[in-house]
Amino acid sequence: MSPLSSDLSYKAGEDGFLEGKMLIAMPSIGDARFERTVIYMCVHNAEGAMGIVVNKPAPNITLPDLLDQLSIPLPNESPLRRPGRSECPVLVGGPVEAGRGFLLHTQDYFSEDSTLPVDEDVGLTASVDILRAIAHGHGPRHAILALGYAGWAPGQLEAEIQANGWLHCDPDTELLFGPDLDDKYHRALAKLGIDLSLLSGEAGHA
Repeated sequence: MSPLSSDLSYKAGEDGFLEGKMLIAMPSIGDARFERTVIYMCVHNAEGAMGIVVNKPAPNITLPDLLDQLSIPLPNESPLRRPGRSECPVLVGGPVEAGRGFLLHTQDYFSEDSTLPVDEDVGLTASVDILRAIAHGHGPRHAILALGYAGWAPGQLEAEIQANGWLHCDPDTELLFGPDLDDKYHRALAKLGIDLSLLSGEAGHA
């Protein structure tokens, strides 16, 4: 199966809910797959929810590795060849369809055929065209490649929030695309004025 597909399973609804917000996993989340995760919500409406984990690196794979698997040539002048540079980190986006790739990116790149606009600044694209653009240095200013996504059935996320499973905060560029993945959980909590050392599983939801 190709790691990327042009078919996005979810379409954004007009009733935003937490669409475009960041979810922050609470200690009471009760699911090891989401422990200390920060998730950017791409879709949240009456039909369910879909988001991308933005702080969990995919083990043993880089974007050049993935491009090679997809037979996308990497030009000699590509920014991906610069030592110490990672133009697009590869992350574990969630447990659903882990074999598919999703690019979360700034909307200076947009494809009418395959980009789902989440808000005026951020889009979600699931096609190889954006990878070719990144390889040639013509991609978006900021991007992350997520393998898989997090998904919720209708009402499921609301129930988890009511059970103190999640907090939420506004996104910013560093939370979404910053290179320090280990610090994102602390940064997200800090936006709410929460000190991680004082956080317990009994804290309330935002």
